[in-house]
Amino acid sequence: MSRRRRRLTVIVALVLAIAAAPSAAADPAPEQEQWRGYWVDAFNEGIYTPAQVEELVGDALEVNANALIVQVARRYDCFCNRADYPRTDAAIAPAPYDPLDEVIEQAHAAGLEVHAWVNFGTLWNSATPPRSPEHVFNTHGPSATGAERWLNRRVDGTELVGANSFLDPANPAARDYVVGAIQSIVREYDVDGINLDYIRYPDHNSTTTHSDWGYSETSIARFQAATGRTDVPVPSDAEFTEWRREQITSIVRRIYLGIFEIDPTVRLSNDGITYGFGPQSVGGWEQTRTYAEVLQDWKGWLDEGIIDTVVAMNYKREWMPDQAQMFAEWNEVLADWQGDRQTVSGPALYLNEVDDSVQQVRDLLTPTAAGNTVAGWSGYSYANASLTAASGSAQVKDAERAALAAALTTGPDAPFAGDAAVPSMPWKDDPATGNVAGTLRLRTGAALDGVTVTLEPVAGSGETRTQVSDGSGWFGFVDVPPGVYLARYDLPDRVVGAPLSVVRVRAGELTGTRTPPFIPLP
Repeated sequence: MSRRRRRLTVIVALVLAIAAAPSAAADPAPEQEQWRGYWVDAFNEGIYTPAQVEELVGDALEVNANALIVQVARRYDCFCNRADYPRTDAAIAPAPYDPLDEVIEQAHAAGLEVHAWVNFGTLWNSATPPRSPEHVFNTHGPSATGAERWLNRRVDGTELVGANSFLDPANPAARDYVVGAIQSIVREYDVDGINLDYIRYPDHNSTTTHSDWGYSETSIARFQAATGRTDVPVPSDAEFTEWRREQITSIVRRIYLGIFEIDPTVRLSNDGITYGFGPQSVGGWEQTRTYAEVLQDWKGWLDEGIIDTVVAMNYKREWMPDQAQMFAEWNEVLADWQGDRQTVSGPALYLNEVDDSVQQVRDLLTPTAAGNTVAGWSGYSYANASLTAASGSAQVKDAERAALAAALTTGPDAPFAGDAAVPSMPWKDDPATGNVAGTLRLRTGAALDGVTVTLEPVAGSGETRTQVSDGSGWFGFVDVPPGVYLARYDLPDRVVGAPLSVVRVRAGELTGTRTPPFIPLP
């Protein structure tokens, strides 16, 4: 071949290669990030058999969803086989069928995330005890005494509301159990997230301004030890109210870092309470029923960074003007309070017909006056996609779910017409901060409860922060700038030992403090 022909051949090859290569202008636009999903409750069908799971995944794809919040642990039982919670008594397909395994396999194959929905405060809800002798209602329920009794108690002595019993969030052993059980789910299953429900004090209060719960022997004893008081506080007592609220916040913090210890990429979300009107109408966040009555400070959790996503239970009737106002008020603060984390608005499909539910989607995706928008939508629930479905047959439920999917995904202005990805978590995907955790114990093994821990920067850009150890002696700090710190421990009287330790914080890591057991003096 002549030099000229070789040159022409090379030129032609280059031209063909350039023509075949996609141009920058032809690159597809980045996929939209927007949470879209269903809550899938375990009191209705949806995950009881592989066939139900297949239908669930198909229905999720019809609505262009990307995430499923699937109820796995509803009353300290588990729709799974390999967690610390015992297998549920519900009428699921017999073992070896594992509902969580099945959901993960089918959902992941379809490109859907799976978030394991775990109830915290609800212990049991039947007059018939659970079959498993290992269920905590059997081991730490009405038959147990003292610190072994994990039941929450109301000021009037009530522990059961009907057949419903509740976990005492101030009981150290109960808290240890929950953290370990959630870690077992993250360790054993390829979940994308853990979703906490009932992470609060119970309803059934005498007023909306404070909680009547928290009166177990263990709770009152710990409160008195922490404050030096000898009285039994009234429900409206400000110090007792703040102490109880911190019991919820501290267990969220501990679950967050407990998950991080197993898999730093797993998302922690919670089902946020939005009772009544929003902060705009009641005088601020501290006056809401969320903060004052059920003692759930999800705004503070967002600020501290101990929750990745608040999925708010914004259950309001669009067709009632006052509830439509409530819906709008909560959407506004959800969007504006996200900070470095995310919020999702979760409307009640079962309280609205399809047209009203579509309107609520449009409303929650409309930017606020400050220009902010929630991270997406979670419909409650998959089982009942409309008010009509809630009282209809299985065929009606299916038809209403299909109608909702069509209304959300078809037409020139359909809100979910295109695909979307679950919003990323930059604070976990490319972390600029680290975390610190530790446990304070005596040489005897007893926990040091209520010790103030101060984290002081020695080298780096961090600020001094304080926490208080819980009933197991555990403490933790989230989103700590990298650097070297001193952890100082305000030890109680007649306890000796090194009152500080050196902590080196690295981005994206959980650093444990090294503290030898402390020595109690006689």
